[in-house]
Amino acid sequence: MCGIAGIYPFHTSADSHHLKTTLEHMLATLYHRGPDEGGMLLDKNFAMGMTRLSIIDLSGGQQPISNEQGDMWVVFNGEIFNFVELRTLLQKAGHRFSTHTDTEVIIHAYEEFGLNFVDHLNGQFAIAIWDSRARQLILARDRVGIRPLFYTEHNGSMYFASEMKALATANRFPLEIDFRGLSQIFTFWVNLPPRTIFRDIHELPPGHLMTVSDKGIAQYPYWNYRFPTDGIFPIRSRKHARTILREQLLEATRLRLRADVPVGAYLSGGLDSSLISAIVKQYFNDKLETFSLAFHNPHYDERPYQEQMAKHLGTRHHVVEINENDIAELFPMAVWHAEKPLLRTAPAPLFALSRLVREHHIKVVLTGEGADEIFAGYNIFKEDKIRRFWAKAPESEWRPMVLAKLYPYILQEKGSVSPFWKQFFRRHLTETDHPFYSHLLRWENGMHFSRFLAPDARIALTLEDHIEELWNLIPYEYSRWHPLNKAQFLEAALFMNGYLLSSQGDRMMMGNSVEGRFPYLDHRLIDFAAQLHPDLKLHGLTGKFILRQAFPELLPPEILNRPKQPYRAPIASVFLSQHTPEIIRELLQEDALKRFGYFNPAAVARLTQKLLQNPVPSARDEMAITFIVSLQILHWQFIEHFQPAMTIDMNKFKIVQMNHKEETNAVF
Repeated sequence: MCGIAGIYPFHTSADSHHLKTTLEHMLATLYHRGPDEGGMLLDKNFAMGMTRLSIIDLSGGQQPISNEQGDMWVVFNGEIFNFVELRTLLQKAGHRFSTHTDTEVIIHAYEEFGLNFVDHLNGQFAIAIWDSRARQLILARDRVGIRPLFYTEHNGSMYFASEMKALATANRFPLEIDFRGLSQIFTFWVNLPPRTIFRDIHELPPGHLMTVSDKGIAQYPYWNYRFPTDGIFPIRSRKHARTILREQLLEATRLRLRADVPVGAYLSGGLDSSLISAIVKQYFNDKLETFSLAFHNPHYDERPYQEQMAKHLGTRHHVVEINENDIAELFPMAVWHAEKPLLRTAPAPLFALSRLVREHHIKVVLTGEGADEIFAGYNIFKEDKIRRFWAKAPESEWRPMVLAKLYPYILQEKGSVSPFWKQFFRRHLTETDHPFYSHLLRWENGMHFSRFLAPDARIALTLEDHIEELWNLIPYEYSRWHPLNKAQFLEAALFMNGYLLSSQGDRMMMGNSVEGRFPYLDHRLIDFAAQLHPDLKLHGLTGKFILRQAFPELLPPEILNRPKQPYRAPIASVFLSQHTPEIIRELLQEDALKRFGYFNPAAVARLTQKLLQNPVPSARDEMAITFIVSLQILHWQFIEHFQPAMTIDMNKFKIVQMNHKEETNAVF
């Protein structure tokens, strides 16, 4: 795993020393992503480089890496899991390899297949290829957005990097909040690529290629989620589905264990991570080390299930326990790495978990992310199904009662749904033809956060305005998909990509130089799951039905049949206690709120008072205070006091200076 960065000046003659110095500053900002070594490629009017976390071919895999002629070069962040098989294919086609790293297959695949090279990669990646013959830069991001990649144009040059802070470092210009991006965050919880929270900084969408040359910038989609249309599902047999799922999940896990360093696993105590750990222990690595996150507050703690599973597997198990004070101390660091406002404190404990992994000298962990999205495990899928059932008889008194199976707290003492919650879930009830029916309630709920904004920070946007921008991400055949598949797409393309794999995934892991790998997100497994009849995923109100059927022999019944428990962390007690760090207290004061200009101090004061007086605050109020605190921290870190690292030890860097007659590699 690595951090990558580069500079492409348009139609100008750039000073080579300035390019090199600027690139050094960018890479210094990304040092946490790759502290082992690094490299640079310096060409006329072009520079790119990387910081490396050594995992495959530890001694020979230093980047940048070229083709045989030395006129095409690559740096990348990620892993190509099928590099062994792809290398054999390319060697048969006549390509000669000089290393044993997965990086080298990328440049030869580009030589062989052109821009279609990405179709042959099974992995998680952000790739930069410099084709000096064509004077063209090619950027590519993996199919589901596991690895980040951002870009901006400034003063006649295009800059790209794994993190936005590196772009700000390169340009030395003050960052500004994009208020439309801000509104997207509290509506969707994420930004819609290419928009980010910062003005003029863009995200390369998952499953996309970008080409950059003096002709300009062009983007090309090469992959997207595809579901059957018109109710025609190729896989309906439970037996057939189980057989294929076993084969594909075993293969996906096997490939993600390829490394020249030890590989551990996260163990949350739920079905998804427990099954991955069990597969690794049973089939591939009897000495597996597992890592769990526990909470001092029993309301959030899953320790009994974690301990049961670790004992069942016989792994060498490690636990970090987190309390509210720990979360408060870690939260500013979580915001620094996430580079966006947050609506949950959950990333902060995950930062502590990856730190535990690193302290035990593990660089790579497998996790269970993705199973809920591709096999329909979330309540939002069940809620959509229940509300569609209710909508067929909207005046029914008993149909809304089914929602209590998901949310028991909505019941009154007499066993009926409370009027408040009944009215809440009735909104848009009969609008089942709406293309985003499954998510409308959640998105409308998020729009209420605008009431805390200062007048100058408000923009006159409705949910329909945001949805208009969302349509840019929607496949043309979306309208012909089954309702469950529509909901799955929205969860995967928005929440999973922009939050789970980013704020809770890559950023919290790479903050401690740890690489996460996700067997459920092998694109072949995603494509297989898309072909399943919905009943094989959401059977009645049992989510991940076929996944529970796949390996029953590997898990205890208590884990196999355990209901989904969403990962949560404390919130109100983190930000509003006597132990809250002084910096957070200061950022919630009226003078800081006025100085930064995002929030109405009176509205924030009313919210904090309400939270202090209510022993059981609402989820919406807790999300609001998290959003407010995190945006204040973001402004403090990235706008008012931006201080990234500006120097890096170049002694561990491979520097390639191209002269177009012969390439020289000098290691300084």
